[in-house]
Amino acid sequence: GLRRSGPAAPRPSSAAPSRSAGRVAAMAAETLTPPHGGADLVDLMVAESEVEALKQSCVATIECSDRNACDVELLIVGGFSPLRGFLNEADYDSVVENLRLTDGTVFGLPIVMDTADEAIQPGMKVLLTYQGQDIAVLEVESKWRPNKALEAKKCYGTSSLEHPGVQMIAMERGPFYLGGKVTGLELPRRIFPCQTPAEIRAALPAGKDVVAFQCRNPLHRVHVELFLRSLDASNVGEGAVCLVHPTVGPTQGDDISGAVRYKTYEVLKEELGNPSVNWAYLPYSMHMAGPREAIQHMIIRKNYGATHFIIGRDMAGSKSC
Repeated sequence: GLRRSGPAAPRPSSAAPSRSAGRVAAMAAETLTPPHGGADLVDLMVAESEVEALKQSCVATIECSDRNACDVELLIVGGFSPLRGFLNEADYDSVVENLRLTDGTVFGLPIVMDTADEAIQPGMKVLLTYQGQDIAVLEVESKWRPNKALEAKKCYGTSSLEHPGVQMIAMERGPFYLGGKVTGLELPRRIFPCQTPAEIRAALPAGKDVVAFQCRNPLHRVHVELFLRSLDASNVGEGAVCLVHPTVGPTQGDDISGAVRYKTYEVLKEELGNPSVNWAYLPYSMHMAGPREAIQHMIIRKNYGATHFIIGRDMAGSKSC
């Protein structure tokens, strides 16, 4: 099915290059479809002149996993707007139980930083590193031992370790969760480009609907027909464009990696050569959380400028459970 995520609004056709997403977004903040939560698109990147001092203020370090790094990147660039950091305990509990932040804003899945380090405590600044990069600073505001069985049951519909999302929270994440404000230092370096929400918004045509298509696998012919024909749907405006926006972060074990899939998407993009189809890549870690993850994907694509979102059969479902 095709779901509308918000009203269409005029968008800029171009923007000057910048170090962070917010500087691009600021040029057209009043003309874009509002980000999730209705406020400005979040930009957590610090000024370059402040990076070294912020690093020096840290008293501990956490090396991010691939999944952590995806979450940090989406926080920094505003993909998880309105979040400005990892959820504190109260917001975590609210999202797990009610699919909403404590202020009532809908949110599909909890975004948390995990650790096994007992020494890290609220009030500390922690340097977040990833494969030789210093990517962010976390100001720890809360630390708790989550009820992972409850999180699994509520978010994935099962507590069985056969489910890859349950495996992830039970076996990959540390025993403690940390919440608090995140400040970005540098985006993770990747072998494929991941445009920020502001960059994608700035490139979308003014005043037209944008239909987002999510996938985590190589595209086959039915996928292509689905997103091409969506532009002719009765609830999509004249002159709409499609944003094909595959996730290229970690996924379940038997999926093809993002690094390989990226190459297939680039070939298909050239073969189609369709000016009504925009292509971009999302540094998001799949949870296989079914309906909850569908909500999460819609929120993220809304932040990237989409007005509509295609919901597929058993979207983000797990074949294991």
